[in-house]
Parts: sequence; C-alpha cells; structure tokens
Amino acid sequence: MTAPIPFIGAFESTYQPAFDTDVFETTGHDLRWREDIELLRACGVRELRYPVRWHRVEVEPGSFDWRETDEVLAHLQDAGLRPIVDLVHHTSYPQWIHDFADPAFGAALLRYVTAFAERYPGVDAYTIFNEPFTTFLLCGEAGIWPPHLRGLEGFLSIARNVLPALTEATRLLGELLPGARHVYVEACERHTASSPEGARFAEWTNDRRFFLTDLFLGHELDVRRPFVADVLAAGGADLLEVEPGVIDVLGLDYYAHNQWEWADADVGTTCPSAPVAFADVIREYWDRYRLPCIVGETNIRGLPSDRASWLKYTLEQCERARGLYGVPVEGYCWFPFVDSCDWDSILCRCNGSVDPVGVYSLDEKLGRTANSMSESYRLAALGSVAAELPAYEFQPPVANWLSGWLPQMAHWNWQPAPAAEIARGGEPPDIEIEFTVVEPAPEVTARREAA
Repeated sequence: MTAPIPFIGAFESTYQPAFDTDVFETTGHDLRWREDIELLRACGVRELRYPVRWHRVEVEPGSFDWRETDEVLAHLQDAGLRPIVDLVHHTSYPQWIHDFADPAFGAALLRYVTAFAERYPGVDAYTIFNEPFTTFLLCGEAGIWPPHLRGLEGFLSIARNVLPALTEATRLLGELLPGARHVYVEACERHTASSPEGARFAEWTNDRRFFLTDLFLGHELDVRRPFVADVLAAGGADLLEVEPGVIDVLGLDYYAHNQWEWADADVGTTCPSAPVAFADVIREYWDRYRLPCIVGETNIRGLPSDRASWLKYTLEQCERARGLYGVPVEGYCWFPFVDSCDWDSILCRCNGSVDPVGVYSLDEKLGRTANSMSESYRLAALGSVAAELPAYEFQPPVANWLSGWLPQMAHWNWQPAPAAEIARGGEPPDIEIEFTVVEPAPEVTARREAA
C-alpha cells in the first residue's frame, strides 16, 4: 500500500480591481487568518498555498510594505506550516497597473519578485502566476476580466505581454532562491465530443489546453497542430520564440467544469455524458511533461456532502494515477479551505455572495462552520485513503451535473446526505454565470480616490 497523498491547504485571495477589494477581505480571512490557519493545522495539514497580496504590498510603484507578509509567514513557520507562496493570483496586480495589457506589467513583476526573494530567502516553494491559461482566457478571449479583449487575437495579446515576464521570473528566482521549487499551477482540462463536428472542435481545444505550458517549457511546437496553426494564422509566431522558463512541480487545477463535451464549435456542455476519468487526465499530463505533480485546486459548488463525495472521487483518482500509472502525485489541494465569495459571477460582482465550495462553510456572519465535508477532509488529511471516506448521495443540482461521472463511482457504498445539512442549507441554486462587468459602487470609488 502506497503512502497517503499529503494534503495542501489554500485560501482564496483574488483581487477585484474594479472594486478595490479581494476575496481575503470579502470572506473575512484578512481579519480571521490566525483562526483559519489554526483550523487548517488542526486537520493535520502541514503545507498550504498562501498568497502575497501584491496589490496591497506595492500600493505605490517601487515602495513595498511587507509588514503583513512578515507577520503571516513568521506565524506559519511557528505553526509548522510550509507555504507555497502564491505571488500573483489571477488579477491580483496593483491598481497602478491598468491590466495585463499594460506594457508596465513585465518590468513591475520582475521588480516585485526580486524584492520578494531578497526579503524571504528561506522560501521553499512558490507559484509565480496562478493559472496563466484561465487568466489569459478570461482577460483576453472571453472579455470577462480587464482589459476585456475578445477572440484569439485578444488571448495572444495578453500572452505576448505577460508570458515572457513569467518565464524570465522563473529564471531570475532560480538564481535568487536556488533551493526553492517553482510550482506552476495551471487549469487541467479534457474535451470530448458528441458529434463529428464537435470532435473537430474538441481536438482544437485539447490542443489549446497544452499551448502555454508547452511554450513555458520550450517544447518544440508542431505547426500542424490545430490550435498552433490558428495561432500562427493570427500573427502569433513571435510567441513560439519565447525564452523558456523553469517548472519544478506541475499543479493541475481540476474542476468538473474543466471537462467539456462539444456538439459543434463553441457549442458544448460541462455535463459530459462520459467524462474521462481524472486519473487518465492526470496521466495525459504526466506522459507529456514528466514532472512531479500536485492537484493544485479542486472543488465542487454544492452542499457539504456533495463536496465530501467529490473529495472522495478526486482523491481516489489521484491514488489510481499513482498506483496504476506511476504518476508522482505529491500533494492534493482542495481549494479553498473556507467558502469563497462572488465566484458565482466570476468576480464581476462584489456583493459578498458566498460560494459554497470550501472545507468549512461560511454563515451569514462569516463564521466558519464545520460539516460533513470538514470531517471527510480531516480524515483524509490525517491519512485515510479514499476507500475509507464516506460516499454521500449527490443532491440536486450537483446530482444532475455529475451524472456522467457516476459509472466511475459504481463500486462505492452510498449513504444518504446528512439530513441536518439539507434542512439547514437547502439546495444550492443553479448558478447562471453572468459575464457583465459591474461597475464599483460609489462608496468604493470614493474610498479608492481618497486613498
């Protein structure tokens, strides 16, 4: 029997530039961080992804305020917790950087990571930029986050401005922090099809998912690949010349909504009829990159019991990837440890809407509430394997969403979801994601201007 997969904690912190706030603040973690870290430590977790909030550290260009970071990193060391320091999480850049199309971004990032490395030479692990693919897609292709560009040309514009700085930052930190590992955290996708037309598009999207990581590592890109061919047709040949960076550990961020089934180009569903098993998806990334990996993020939006069963499934698949395929899965991160806020609008709103995805739930006063998910997480973090965790029957709407995954769980001994949680929490709403950019409230604008 192989050793249990170590658990990695995490706290959501994405900055919302339009509102000058971040998810640390909307979830209350900025005030309750000691309490949250103690809850995590009490579960038996000894490693966590933890951010430096660049947008709060460097409010003025070149002037760094490390007081909060000093305090938190010292506390983590005293608590026996090893941080994987997250330096830029999605749109978490200072206000004086307009967006990822700003030409000032590259030089600013290099100055920031240099200052960080000089301040904290004992750091063991870091992530320079969380999910480049997802971030570039939302900023440059889908027009959801600033600068709200659209199409392949927009995606390439963001990649052209940001990616060279990321690879250079890894080379720089390789010199400044020679004993530390770069944990490159990226979306882990898989695409299938329900028609011949959809199969052609799935081939394109399956090629696209690897594009940025291939560039980062300096892989030679076959110009006949479907997505690469479109990149070249859109004028992106210069991106193929980006100087490579360094990746020590590959973080795979896997969510159910990362599995798409396509009926035609841009016509698809994240409720696939026959999703590929997560273990097989992990193996695809291992076969391609041959890097040790972690599950950098996973969660499911639902009742605590839904989350507990998704934890059981994803952990079981990690064990399978290890045991059957020999993949060096070094860690498992449920993200985040406490519920998030405002991801029901992909952070286009800022109204403190609780997103039920955490190990601990948030109540109406942002209190941390234990539940069936908290107990399953604690058991697994302390060394229980997936087979020893309870399998709770999925509740609507998650039961409908994950129906395609159920054959992979046919060997489980199911039990009803805890009645008290259903009675207390009700059914999670069917979330209709809104892509409209909502302007900040007047009081937020006034606060920002006063600052």
